[in-house]
This record gives sequence, C-alpha cells and structure tokens, in this order.
Amino acid sequence: MAQDSLTACLECGLLQRIPEVPPGGSAQCVRCGGTMHRNRPDSLNRTLALTIAGLVLFVVANSFPFLSFEMQGRGTQTTLITGVVDLYQAGDWPIAAVVLFTSILAPGLQLALLLVVLVPLTLNRMPPWLPTLFRWVRTLVPWGMMDVFMVGILVAVVKLADMASIVPGASLFALVALIFVLAAAQAALDPDLVWSRVPINGARARPLRHGEDQVSCDVCELVVRPSEALRDGERLRCPRCTDVLHRRKPQSLQRTWALLIAAILCYIPANVLPIMSVTSLGRSQSDTIFSGVSFMLDHGMWPLALVIFIASIFVPLLKLLILIFLLVSVQLRSAWRPRERTRLYRVVETIGRWSMVDVYVVTILVALVRLGNLASVQAELGAIFFCAVVVLTMLAAMSFDPRLIWDAMEQGHVGDRERRYGDSLAGSP
Repeated sequence: MAQDSLTACLECGLLQRIPEVPPGGSAQCVRCGGTMHRNRPDSLNRTLALTIAGLVLFVVANSFPFLSFEMQGRGTQTTLITGVVDLYQAGDWPIAAVVLFTSILAPGLQLALLLVVLVPLTLNRMPPWLPTLFRWVRTLVPWGMMDVFMVGILVAVVKLADMASIVPGASLFALVALIFVLAAAQAALDPDLVWSRVPINGARARPLRHGEDQVSCDVCELVVRPSEALRDGERLRCPRCTDVLHRRKPQSLQRTWALLIAAILCYIPANVLPIMSVTSLGRSQSDTIFSGVSFMLDHGMWPLALVIFIASIFVPLLKLLILIFLLVSVQLRSAWRPRERTRLYRVVETIGRWSMVDVYVVTILVALVRLGNLASVQAELGAIFFCAVVVLTMLAAMSFDPRLIWDAMEQGHVGDRERRYGDSLAGSP
C-alpha cells in the first residue's frame, strides 16, 4: 500500500493516510477503531505455500470417507459430498445447495483462485484477469465454512456415540489439517499488497486533497475522483479492480430490511418445527433444535449443549436484534455512540456463519445413518427454515452499510470534528 495515498475506512468512510506499519503490526481507523491495514511479512510466498498445501489436503479430504458408521454388523461410510447427494435425492435441495457451496465449492474455489492469482504475482507478472479473480477470492471468504463443518462433525459423533460405533476415516485428519491451513493462509494474505501490484487504468491526476469530490472502492479501497473512474454507461467503475463504485451501498436500508423481515419470518418455524427425524430399530423420533440441546444436557454433555444453544438459538436471535437496532438507529439519524454501534456490526459479521452448525449436523447424520428401518436419519422442514435464517441474516449483514451510522454525525453539523479526524493519521497499536 502506498503510504502517501488517502484511504477511506470501509466501516465509517473517513479519509485517512496510512502511516508506516512495522512488520506484524496493524493500522486502525482513528474514528471507528476498525483495522485498515496489516503488515504481513513475506505475505505472497507464505500464502502461496499454504495455498498449495491446502489444495493437496482439499483433494484428500474429498476423495476418501471421513467417518464410518457401524451398527449390528452393518455399516456405512460418508464423504463430504455424500450428504449433499442424499439431501438432494430426498428432495431437500435447498439445504443440499447451501451445504455444497459452503463446505465444498467456496473453500475449493477460494484455494484454486488464490493459486491462480499468487503464481503470476510471485513471478512479477500482472495478467489482465487477475483483479477480477482476486475480487472473487475476497467474496468467497465469508462463505467458506469448513471450520463450522468440523464442529458439526463433532456434534454428530456425540449424538451417535450411544447408538453405534463411529470410526474416523483417513480424510478426517486431512480435513482437520485443511481447516488450520486455510486459516493460516487467510491470516498470511495481505490484500493491500496484492492491490498495490495492480496498475491503475488511465492517468491519475494530482494527489487527492481533503474536501474534493471523491468516491472509494469497497473492494480494493482505492479513492478516486469521479472524473478518474472508468465509465460503464451511467455507472462508474474502479480503475484498479473494475468493481462498480458507490458512495454508499445501493438501497442498503431497504435491502437489509427486506432480508431481515424474511429471516424473522423463518426464525419461528425454524425453532418450532422438527429439523430431523431419527429412526432406530423401527422406532422414529423427531427432533427440534431445543430437543437436541435437551438431549445433550440429559446425557451430561453440557459443553456441546452450550455450543449448540449459542450457535443455533442465541446467535440467530442476537443477529436479528442487533440488525434491527442498527437499522432503526440509522433511520432515526441517531448520533448516539457510533463507535459502539460499529462494533456491534462487526459482531454480527463475525458470528453469523457459526449458526450453520445444526445444518451440517443434519447433513452428516443423513449421510452416515442409512440402514433403513434399522437406523436412518431424514431432514425435516425445520432444517430448511433454519438454513434460510442463517443465509438471510448473513446477506442482511452484508447489505447493511456501516458508514450510514456515521453519516448521521455529518448531518448533525459536526464538520469541525470531521476535519480534525481527516487531518490525523491512522493509529497503530
């Protein structure tokens, strides 16, 4: 990242200059406290090595069974794709599509695209398609949920421990290693370094000054004058990554409200209707999320019961309440504690994906327990509603523009304070 260029904070919109950041350090926004830049040493080489290792582990994890289920001399095995196929064949295609995308396609595409992007960069080459592919890498990051899938495996094994024997397969160990490698690759990647290598299309005028009309890119964080942006009909595009430029996310409040209302409508049936039915020795039993938590508590497994309660009941409700609070406060143009409200938004973005645990538990059980009347598991309507709640709340959080929180301050005649912030440097811990 060029240290003399202005950068707009993606969470509050404040223009700042990033100071020199020591290796391993970070620069934070002086207004909202959000992290604007991290200096990751040897980022490209480390990320490339981890990406190659991740691709090898990904192939192994998807090529062999990761769990085996044995009951009264009969057994089944499951791979990552088995549950998706079984759900689709049973008519539960919405769950199958979400599980396929979040547990297989998104992580796999992320690793493949990273490899395609990093190899030319390490060779000091810049093909024209690289910015577009790197944009897709950043888009896929929140949808890759292999770490959440691993928690789902743990919960599924505990549920089946009293019913039959569970034998871990070879790919389970590859899956565990893949989760750590993916996390390490994301931690090692410096997106600012990648974008700094991309040439800017068109001639840049003199450096941007405070007070000039400008628009910032939500993807690569480039700040440009409207006259310097690329023209695509009536739309402006970033001259570096070619993403469409917006001063604020289009129709942010309307889209967030629509997604949030849909999630609220799905939340009640998701918790009231059964999410799966279990058949064992000819007897069937339907389980809701609450009954699953009660089962674990009755068997003394309170740590896992707490995990499921927090991830599947408390977190979705917390996301709904926080988003409602943020939307109402923005529409009322409240200037109350904008920094704290921005932190609430970060909480919603961070915890949203972990609600997928119960969806993965159902998927694993459906794939693993397939012994007819002896033992079988089927997904029920509640699982579809619950899956919808998770996806809708994630999309709602992505649609909300946190910069709207700070716009109320600007409308409240605090120009002097804004100018003092704009003249200051981004702080580093």
